[in-house]
Amino acid sequence: MPRKPLSEVQIPDLNLDEDILFKSEKTKQEDNAEKIINIPLDEITDFPNHPFKIREDKAMVELSESIAKVGVLMPALVRPKEDGGYEMIAGHRRKFASQYANIETMPCIVRNLSDDEATIIMVDTNLRQRENLLPSEKAFAYKMKLDAMKRQGLRTDLTSTPLVEKLSVAELGKEYNESRETVRRYIRLTELIPQILDMVDNDLIALRPAVEISFLDESHQEYLLDVMQQNDCTPSHAQTLKMHKLDKEGALTTDVIDNIMAEEKPNQVEKIKIPKNRIKNFFNNKTSEKENEDTIIKALELYQRIQQKKRSNRESR
Repeated sequence: MPRKPLSEVQIPDLNLDEDILFKSEKTKQEDNAEKIINIPLDEITDFPNHPFKIREDKAMVELSESIAKVGVLMPALVRPKEDGGYEMIAGHRRKFASQYANIETMPCIVRNLSDDEATIIMVDTNLRQRENLLPSEKAFAYKMKLDAMKRQGLRTDLTSTPLVEKLSVAELGKEYNESRETVRRYIRLTELIPQILDMVDNDLIALRPAVEISFLDESHQEYLLDVMQQNDCTPSHAQTLKMHKLDKEGALTTDVIDNIMAEEKPNQVEKIKIPKNRIKNFFNNKTSEKENEDTIIKALELYQRIQQKKRSNRESR
Protein backbone atom coordinates (compact mmCIF):
# COMPACT_ATOMS: atom_id res chain seq x y z
CA MET A 1 0.00 0.00 0.00
CA PRO A 2 1.56 3.32 -1.08
CA ARG A 3 2.28 5.83 1.67
CA LYS A 4 0.35 9.08 1.73
CA PRO A 5 2.32 12.27 1.54
CA LEU A 6 2.94 13.73 4.99
CA SER A 7 0.90 16.78 4.03
CA GLU A 8 -2.16 14.55 3.55
CA VAL A 9 -1.87 12.75 6.90
CA GLN A 10 -4.61 13.91 9.26
CA ILE A 11 -3.64 14.27 12.92
CA PRO A 12 -6.62 14.06 15.28
CA ASP A 13 -7.24 17.14 17.39
CA LEU A 14 -6.74 16.05 21.02
CA ASN A 15 -7.49 19.51 22.39
CA LEU A 16 -4.16 19.51 24.27
CA ASP A 17 -2.85 22.98 24.75
CA GLU A 18 0.72 23.78 25.65
CA ASP A 19 -0.03 24.17 29.36
CA ILE A 20 -1.46 20.66 29.66
CA LEU A 21 1.39 19.13 27.68
CA PHE A 22 4.25 20.75 29.52
CA LYS A 23 3.09 21.46 33.07
CA SER A 24 2.33 17.89 34.18
CA GLU A 25 5.60 17.47 36.05
CA LYS A 26 5.38 20.97 37.48
CA THR A 27 1.83 20.29 38.58
CA LYS A 28 2.95 17.13 40.34
CA GLN A 29 5.58 19.08 42.23
CA GLU A 30 3.09 21.77 43.17
CA ASP A 31 0.57 19.18 44.33
CA ASN A 32 3.18 17.57 46.56
CA ALA A 33 4.49 20.88 47.89
CA GLU A 34 3.53 21.84 51.44
CA LYS A 35 1.08 24.69 51.72
CA ILE A 36 0.05 26.85 54.61
CA ILE A 37 -3.71 26.97 55.01
CA ASN A 38 -6.06 28.27 57.68
CA ILE A 39 -7.87 25.37 59.30
CA PRO A 40 -10.82 25.57 61.74
CA LEU A 41 -9.68 24.49 65.21
CA ASP A 42 -12.56 22.05 65.56
CA GLU A 43 -11.19 20.11 62.58
CA ILE A 44 -7.84 19.50 64.34
CA THR A 45 -7.60 16.67 66.88
CA ASP A 46 -4.75 16.24 69.35
CA PHE A 47 -1.97 13.75 68.73
CA PRO A 48 -2.88 10.36 70.29
CA ASN A 49 -1.31 9.87 73.75
CA HIS A 50 0.37 13.27 73.52
CA PRO A 51 2.82 13.12 76.47
CA PHE A 52 3.23 16.86 76.98
CA LYS A 53 0.84 18.67 79.31
CA ILE A 54 -0.85 21.95 78.40
CA ARG A 55 -0.48 24.27 81.40
CA GLU A 56 -2.77 27.24 81.96
CA ASP A 57 0.07 29.29 83.39
CA LYS A 58 1.40 32.82 82.91
CA ALA A 59 3.21 31.84 79.71
CA MET A 60 -0.03 30.49 78.26
CA VAL A 61 -1.90 33.69 79.12
CA GLU A 62 0.83 35.75 77.43
CA LEU A 63 0.74 33.52 74.34
CA SER A 64 -3.03 33.83 74.14
CA GLU A 65 -2.88 37.62 74.45
CA SER A 66 -0.25 37.76 71.70
CA ILE A 67 -2.36 35.59 69.39
CA ALA A 68 -5.40 37.78 70.06
CA LYS A 69 -3.40 40.82 68.91
CA VAL A 70 -1.29 39.56 65.99
CA GLY A 71 -2.51 36.01 65.32
CA VAL A 72 -0.47 32.79 65.18
CA LEU A 73 2.91 33.80 63.73
CA MET A 74 4.37 30.29 63.44
CA PRO A 75 2.08 27.82 61.62
CA ALA A 76 1.29 24.53 63.30
CA LEU A 77 2.14 21.22 61.66
CA VAL A 78 -0.72 18.81 60.99
CA ARG A 79 -1.32 15.70 58.92
CA PRO A 80 -4.54 14.73 57.14
CA LYS A 81 -6.64 11.97 58.72
CA GLU A 82 -8.12 9.15 56.67
CA ASP A 83 -11.63 9.84 57.99
CA GLY A 84 -11.38 13.59 57.38
CA GLY A 85 -9.99 16.45 59.39
CA TYR A 86 -6.45 16.82 60.64
CA GLU A 87 -4.23 15.55 63.44
CA MET A 88 -1.96 17.95 65.31
CA ILE A 89 1.76 17.12 65.17
CA ALA A 90 3.34 20.34 66.45
CA GLY A 91 1.33 23.27 67.79
CA HIS A 92 -0.82 22.00 70.68
CA ARG A 93 -0.04 25.05 72.84
CA ARG A 94 -0.77 27.44 69.97
CA LYS A 95 -4.09 25.71 69.37
CA PHE A 96 -5.06 25.92 73.06
CA ALA A 97 -4.02 29.57 73.24
CA SER A 98 -6.06 30.31 70.10
CA GLN A 99 -9.13 28.70 71.67
CA TYR A 100 -8.52 30.72 74.84
CA ALA A 101 -8.43 33.88 72.70
CA ASN A 102 -11.67 32.85 70.91
CA ILE A 103 -9.85 32.48 67.59
CA GLU A 104 -11.61 29.95 65.37
CA THR A 105 -8.86 29.08 62.85
CA MET A 106 -5.08 28.83 62.77
CA PRO A 107 -2.48 28.61 59.98
CA CYS A 108 -1.16 25.09 59.49
CA ILE A 109 1.35 23.27 57.34
CA VAL A 110 -0.30 20.10 56.04
CA ARG A 111 2.14 17.23 55.60
CA ASN A 112 1.57 13.56 54.79
CA LEU A 113 3.40 11.56 57.47
CA SER A 114 3.45 7.97 58.64
CA ASP A 115 2.64 7.24 62.30
CA ASP A 116 6.32 6.84 63.19
CA GLU A 117 7.42 9.96 61.31
CA ALA A 118 4.68 11.96 63.03
CA THR A 119 5.71 10.62 66.45
CA ILE A 120 9.37 11.53 65.93
CA ILE A 121 8.56 15.08 64.81
CA MET A 122 6.07 15.57 67.66
CA VAL A 123 8.60 14.48 70.28
CA ASP A 124 11.50 16.41 68.72
CA THR A 125 9.69 19.73 68.49
CA ASN A 126 8.48 19.57 72.09
CA LEU A 127 11.74 18.38 73.64
CA ARG A 128 13.72 21.06 71.83
CA GLN A 129 11.31 23.98 72.27
CA ARG A 130 9.67 23.52 75.66
CA GLU A 131 11.26 24.46 78.97
CA ASN A 132 10.82 23.01 82.47
CA LEU A 133 9.66 19.61 81.26
CA LEU A 134 8.25 17.26 83.88
CA PRO A 135 9.88 13.84 84.43
CA SER A 136 6.70 12.14 83.19
CA GLU A 137 6.77 14.20 79.98
CA LYS A 138 10.36 13.22 79.26
CA ALA A 139 9.64 9.60 80.19
CA PHE A 140 6.80 9.02 77.74
CA ALA A 141 8.37 11.21 75.05
CA TYR A 142 11.64 9.25 75.12
CA LYS A 143 9.75 5.95 75.06
CA MET A 144 7.49 6.98 72.18
CA LYS A 145 10.39 8.18 70.05
CA LEU A 146 12.58 5.17 70.82
CA ASP A 147 9.76 2.77 69.92
CA ALA A 148 9.08 4.64 66.66
CA MET A 149 12.74 4.69 65.71
CA LYS A 150 13.14 0.99 66.48
CA ARG A 151 10.23 0.19 64.18
CA GLN A 152 12.01 2.13 61.43
CA GLY A 153 15.05 -0.07 61.89
CA LEU A 154 17.55 2.63 61.04
CA ARG A 155 17.45 6.17 62.28
CA THR A 156 16.64 8.61 59.51
CA ASP A 157 16.34 12.27 60.29
CA LEU A 158 13.44 14.05 58.74
CA THR A 159 15.55 15.94 56.23
CA SER A 160 16.05 12.57 54.53
CA THR A 161 19.70 12.20 55.51
CA PRO A 162 20.15 8.53 56.46
CA LEU A 163 22.36 7.67 59.38
CA VAL A 164 24.00 4.27 59.42
CA GLU A 165 24.08 3.87 63.19
CA LYS A 166 21.64 1.45 64.75
CA LEU A 167 19.19 2.89 67.20
CA SER A 168 20.00 2.71 70.87
CA VAL A 169 19.20 4.45 74.09
CA ALA A 170 22.70 5.93 73.99
CA GLU A 171 22.08 7.47 70.56
CA LEU A 172 18.78 8.91 71.76
CA GLY A 173 20.57 10.42 74.74
CA LYS A 174 23.11 12.13 72.51
CA GLU A 175 20.34 13.96 70.68
CA TYR A 176 19.10 15.59 73.90
CA ASN A 177 22.37 15.87 75.86
CA GLU A 178 21.42 13.11 78.28
CA SER A 179 23.50 10.10 79.30
CA ARG A 180 22.37 6.64 78.27
CA GLU A 181 21.64 5.80 81.89
CA THR A 182 19.55 8.94 82.42
CA VAL A 183 17.41 8.17 79.36
CA ARG A 184 16.98 4.58 80.54
CA ARG A 185 15.87 5.81 83.97
CA TYR A 186 13.34 8.21 82.51
CA ILE A 187 11.85 5.47 80.32
CA ARG A 188 11.51 3.22 83.39
CA LEU A 189 9.20 5.83 84.93
CA THR A 190 6.51 4.83 82.41
CA GLU A 191 6.09 1.64 84.49
CA LEU A 192 4.96 3.59 87.57
CA ILE A 193 1.31 3.83 88.56
CA PRO A 194 -0.06 7.34 87.84
CA GLN A 195 -0.26 8.44 91.48
CA ILE A 196 3.42 7.69 92.16
CA LEU A 197 4.43 9.26 88.85
CA ASP A 198 2.61 12.42 89.98
CA MET A 199 4.72 12.38 93.14
CA VAL A 200 7.85 12.32 90.97
CA ASP A 201 6.54 15.27 88.95
CA ASN A 202 5.92 17.17 92.19
CA ASP A 203 9.45 16.50 93.51
CA LEU A 204 8.17 14.31 96.32
CA ILE A 205 10.15 11.29 95.08
CA ALA A 206 13.56 11.58 93.43
CA LEU A 207 14.37 9.95 90.10
CA ARG A 208 16.55 7.07 91.31
CA PRO A 209 14.18 5.81 94.05
CA ALA A 210 11.31 6.13 91.55
CA VAL A 211 13.19 3.93 89.08
CA GLU A 212 13.55 1.17 91.68
CA ILE A 213 9.85 1.42 92.56
CA SER A 214 9.01 1.02 88.85
CA PHE A 215 10.24 -2.59 88.99
CA LEU A 216 7.59 -3.52 91.58
CA ASP A 217 4.32 -4.96 90.32
CA GLU A 218 1.20 -2.81 90.35
CA SER A 219 -0.23 -4.27 93.57
CA HIS A 220 2.98 -3.62 95.51
CA GLN A 221 3.18 -0.08 94.10
CA GLU A 222 -0.39 0.58 95.19
CA TYR A 223 0.34 -0.74 98.70
CA LEU A 224 3.49 1.38 98.94
CA LEU A 225 1.44 4.41 97.88
CA ASP A 226 -1.02 3.74 100.72
CA VAL A 227 1.86 3.52 103.23
CA MET A 228 3.34 6.79 101.95
CA GLN A 229 0.02 8.59 102.14
CA GLN A 230 -0.90 7.27 105.60
CA ASN A 231 2.47 8.08 107.12
CA ASP A 232 3.27 11.18 105.06
CA CYS A 233 6.66 9.80 104.09
CA THR A 234 8.61 8.61 101.06
CA PRO A 235 11.23 5.85 100.81
CA SER A 236 14.95 6.54 100.49
CA HIS A 237 16.98 5.19 97.59
CA ALA A 238 18.40 2.50 99.88
CA GLN A 239 14.90 1.41 100.91
CA THR A 240 13.69 1.16 97.32
CA LEU A 241 16.81 -0.82 96.36
CA LYS A 242 15.96 -3.29 99.14
CA MET A 243 12.34 -3.58 97.93
CA HIS A 244 13.48 -4.16 94.34
CA LYS A 245 15.96 -6.85 95.41
CA LEU A 246 13.40 -8.69 97.55
CA ASP A 247 10.81 -8.40 94.77
CA LYS A 248 13.21 -10.07 92.30
CA GLU A 249 13.71 -12.86 94.82
CA GLY A 250 9.95 -13.26 95.26
CA ALA A 251 10.22 -12.34 98.93
CA LEU A 252 8.50 -8.93 98.91
CA THR A 253 5.20 -8.83 100.80
CA THR A 254 3.06 -6.07 102.27
CA ASP A 255 4.48 -6.85 105.73
CA VAL A 256 8.00 -6.54 104.37
CA ILE A 257 7.13 -3.17 102.79
CA ASP A 258 5.79 -2.01 106.17
CA ASN A 259 8.99 -3.10 107.92
CA ILE A 260 11.22 -1.41 105.37
CA MET A 261 9.27 1.84 105.50
CA ALA A 262 9.41 1.77 109.33
CA GLU A 263 13.21 1.80 109.26
CA GLU A 264 14.79 5.07 110.32
CA LYS A 265 16.63 6.76 107.49
CA PRO A 266 20.23 7.90 108.14
CA ASN A 267 19.36 11.50 107.32
CA GLN A 268 15.84 11.38 108.70
CA VAL A 269 14.83 14.46 110.70
CA GLU A 270 11.71 14.52 112.84
CA LYS A 271 9.29 17.13 111.54
CA ILE A 272 6.49 19.10 113.11
CA LYS A 273 3.40 19.17 110.92
CA ILE A 274 1.09 22.17 110.85
CA PRO A 275 -2.06 22.04 108.69
CA LYS A 276 -1.89 24.68 105.97
CA ASN A 277 -5.35 26.02 106.76
CA ARG A 278 -4.04 27.01 110.22
CA ILE A 279 -1.36 29.35 108.83
CA LYS A 280 -2.51 30.30 105.31
CA ASN A 281 -3.78 33.72 106.45
CA PHE A 282 -0.30 34.70 107.60
CA PHE A 283 1.51 34.11 104.30
CA ASN A 284 1.44 35.25 100.72
CA ASN A 285 0.64 32.48 98.22
CA LYS A 286 3.78 33.40 96.27
CA THR A 287 6.22 32.75 99.15
CA SER A 288 8.13 29.48 99.18
CA GLU A 289 8.03 26.79 101.87
CA LYS A 290 11.53 27.83 102.97
CA GLU A 291 10.46 31.47 103.34
CA ASN A 292 7.40 30.40 105.34
CA GLU A 293 9.56 28.23 107.56
CA ASP A 294 12.04 31.08 108.17
CA THR A 295 9.18 33.43 109.07
CA ILE A 296 7.76 30.95 111.58
CA ILE A 297 11.18 30.51 113.23
CA LYS A 298 11.61 34.30 113.51
CA ALA A 299 8.12 34.60 115.02
CA LEU A 300 8.92 31.89 117.58
CA GLU A 301 12.22 33.58 118.45
CA LEU A 302 10.39 36.89 118.97
CA TYR A 303 7.74 35.15 121.08
CA GLN A 304 10.48 33.54 123.16
CA ARG A 305 12.17 36.90 123.82
CA ILE A 306 8.84 38.46 124.85
CA GLN A 307 8.14 35.58 127.24
CA GLN A 308 11.63 35.83 128.74
CA LYS A 309 11.18 39.58 129.25
CA LYS A 310 7.82 38.99 131.00
CA ARG A 311 9.42 36.44 133.32
CA SER A 312 12.28 38.83 134.11
CA ASN A 313 9.81 41.61 134.96
CA ARG A 314 7.84 39.34 137.29
CA GLU A 315 11.00 38.17 139.08
CA SER A 316 12.25 41.73 139.58
CA ARG A 317 9.12 42.82 141.42
